[in-house]
Amino acid sequence: PLDRPRPPTQDFAGANLGFELDPALSRDLEALGRRHGCTPFMTLLAAWGALLGRLTRQPTVLIGTPVAGRTRTELEPLIGFFVNTLALRIDQPDRLTVSELLSRVRQVALEAQDHQELPFEQVVELLQPPRSLAHAPLVQVMFAWEDYEPIAVDSGPWASLSPQSLGLPGTTAKFDLSLTFSRSGNRLKGNLNYATALFDATTIERHAGHLQALLRGMVENEWQVLGRIDLLSAAERDHLLHGLNRTQATPPQPCIHRLFEAQVRHSPDAVALVMDEARMSYAELDARANRLAHHLRGLGVGPDARVAICVQRGFDMLVGLLAILKAGGAYVPLDPAYPLERLAFMLDDSQPLVLLADSSLPDGLALPDDLPLCQLDAERPAWAGQPDTAPEVPDLTPDHLAYLIYTSGSTGKPKGVMIEHRQVTRLFAATQAWFGFGPQDTWSLFHSFAFDFSVWEIWGALLHGGKLLIVPHAASRSPQDFYALLCDIGVTVLN
Repeated sequence: PLDRPRPPTQDFAGANLGFELDPALSRDLEALGRRHGCTPFMTLLAAWGALLGRLTRQPTVLIGTPVAGRTRTELEPLIGFFVNTLALRIDQPDRLTVSELLSRVRQVALEAQDHQELPFEQVVELLQPPRSLAHAPLVQVMFAWEDYEPIAVDSGPWASLSPQSLGLPGTTAKFDLSLTFSRSGNRLKGNLNYATALFDATTIERHAGHLQALLRGMVENEWQVLGRIDLLSAAERDHLLHGLNRTQATPPQPCIHRLFEAQVRHSPDAVALVMDEARMSYAELDARANRLAHHLRGLGVGPDARVAICVQRGFDMLVGLLAILKAGGAYVPLDPAYPLERLAFMLDDSQPLVLLADSSLPDGLALPDDLPLCQLDAERPAWAGQPDTAPEVPDLTPDHLAYLIYTSGSTGKPKGVMIEHRQVTRLFAATQAWFGFGPQDTWSLFHSFAFDFSVWEIWGALLHGGKLLIVPHAASRSPQDFYALLCDIGVTVLN
């Protein structure tokens, strides 16, 4: 698992993390290897493979390793680069016992050494894996064991010679991860080279700690299953179980429409809605919604009462949604473009107290005889003479329902999901710091108001004093027209 998405092209920027094993663990690892006929290279490779299997949750891991390529004595005096790369396949590392894994890795390493003169380039050419500039072919992780004694060279007065590690320089990384081990006195010394485009230093530090925990578990009991060795330190375990679960927060208390009304008081003349050439201010939207809300209160709408609304997208739709909330009810959006069968099901299932509709209400939709119908686009609506001020709903709290939106029904019948005011206001309170939404933003209502993403679009604009562009149905079906509309209005927030 990476800390960030893999870039399309490697930049080969890297860093190193060095660490040492204590003398006792180093000694015990060598003894463990001898008991199973394994060299230190094989023992440490087994642990690296087991850790990668745990981290990636993959049953098979491929690890590259460099070989010197000097298998003949005749090559010893020659100057040149004979190094080749072997791809070592380790299967099911976390399901094996320590002893079983050591036996398997020993066999894999010996078989690979038998074919070490086959150039890595030919292996890639024969297998023809999908090629990408984002990573190396076949293997993205390396392991190397440096087992040599520094030798003193008398270079004379004209030159200075010193041994250099086979590891990469500190600012480069040819692979995602490269682990190198060597001896340093009575200790085993490790180095993790990593691509900084993929990993944070803190992640690599955790990997190094996990590797050391795995090595300690291997020497403590060589008959246990590798997947059962505990990799977490006490601090990590406390962070995962307790630190990440400290999510207590005080959610904002106002209901959705109360936050909208605060914007009305702050900027009553600011443009709230835009559609085609029409504009509506915050004050006008608030007044129209208030008049309808008083009418809904007279029809018995109060906290948790469900009010269905079946209208085409436009100003009346926003007036209706706000009025339902101001009356204390929860809106149930019914898209008139939906099939009659689905609309009928949602009406029957939600059992609304009132239905708000316009001329787009499908003719074939059967309505209950006792369901009051409010015609939003009527020339002289019944609520035209109601007060412009918001009605009082004293028993309404943020714990009451704000809306009920139905799922797609892809696994059977659609299911109504009930959302409270506090959950919506908590969403925006939690994300305000991420985006810094405000009056300067112009949002687009692109999705159907019967789809839950519309909640983000509608209330994201109106709770922050922004402008909401209601995208006409025709423009939402033409990418060219939609793009032109976005540019013309100057939309800044788009889903």
